[in-house]
Amino acid sequence: MSAPVGDFAAPRQMVVDPRFIRLADHFFGMFAQPSRGGGALAIYLDGRPVVDIWAGWAAKDQRWTGENVALTFSTGKGVAATVLHRLAERGLIDYEEPVATYWPEFGSHGKDDITVRDVLSHRAGLHRVRGLVPGREGILDYDAVVTALAESPADPRRVRTSGYHAITFGWLVAEIVQRVTGDSFTAVLRREVAQPLGIDEFWFQVPPGERHRIAKIFPHLAPPGIRWNTASSVLSWVRPARGLAEAGMPESFDELVRDPRVHDAVMPGWNGVFSARALARMYGALANGGQVGEVRFLRPETIETINRTQQTSSRDYVLGLPLRFTLGYHRPVLMTKQQPRNAFGHYGVGGSGAYADPDLGMSIAFVTNRLGGAVTALGDARLAKLAAIAQGTVRGDRTPRPGAT
Repeated sequence: MSAPVGDFAAPRQMVVDPRFIRLADHFFGMFAQPSRGGGALAIYLDGRPVVDIWAGWAAKDQRWTGENVALTFSTGKGVAATVLHRLAERGLIDYEEPVATYWPEFGSHGKDDITVRDVLSHRAGLHRVRGLVPGREGILDYDAVVTALAESPADPRRVRTSGYHAITFGWLVAEIVQRVTGDSFTAVLRREVAQPLGIDEFWFQVPPGERHRIAKIFPHLAPPGIRWNTASSVLSWVRPARGLAEAGMPESFDELVRDPRVHDAVMPGWNGVFSARALARMYGALANGGQVGEVRFLRPETIETINRTQQTSSRDYVLGLPLRFTLGYHRPVLMTKQQPRNAFGHYGVGGSGAYADPDLGMSIAFVTNRLGGAVTALGDARLAKLAAIAQGTVRGDRTPRPGAT
């Protein structure tokens, strides 16, 4: 097993601040039977950990422990974006600069005016992953994928509104980072996020010695009796669902998510493996003016910049809904009438996710191996409910911070 980068190795004891007893009780009740799988929940408040708990099953015959991590799908987009923001803060990347400045091949087919800001706000017009590279295993080949993206024309709808880059987002961000630094994306991730935060569990390529910690995901993404490839092919011809099939349904993806080779690949749009405590610590810094504990992670003015909403009320042309993106994140949705105004983060398919709420100085992260609920494996309301309880707890304990963004 690789050594942790700091003092935040997986603990054996849980942490629950007394103010969050009700939240912990609700969380533990979510995983009463093995069929509900398992998960972990972590919260930072004012830059300090106040909740770090876990429950349920990491596999049919294995309880979830403090060591377990989970494949979190699109949750990783927020981590990838944070890597880029660390570089931008030091002047290595300019959000208004064309991507082709850093990645010259990208400028082909009229894409020379697409900026880094466009990529981060899903307006690069490169949402299509279905058919981008040939074969079921094509998306495991990072070099082939980024070459294909550079050689693709942009969807013209990008100038009017966003088109959610469900899978391609991660490759675009990673290649910009690699071109700027000259280093692999995973090396930069470790240097810019894991090492400063003192916690190792930020992985897109999972070290072989750590893979026993990954919880087994279930059920299958495709509903029983429905073949993924057949469904994705049909949906690609149905106008309202075409964008979603193009952006998020590559060949045999339902099988690929269980293929161990996924953890050898760099696909930051969906294959991130994290612990809840790692995500909560990163977003804990973003919720606390850029500081977590004694670590200055980002400057407050950087967080203000990346947290400005980029979108209008126009419908996203992939999802068919108006989405509010910031630079690499989206606004979270909670199961409560009082939605957070300035929170930002990223949820993933299946239910995992994390976000920062600068108004409250709070971050929350939830990871799970049980994809979705009884209706669909694509998602459910577990995080939305947990976040609503956490928000209510903190709001009841204080008033929002003066001057919060």
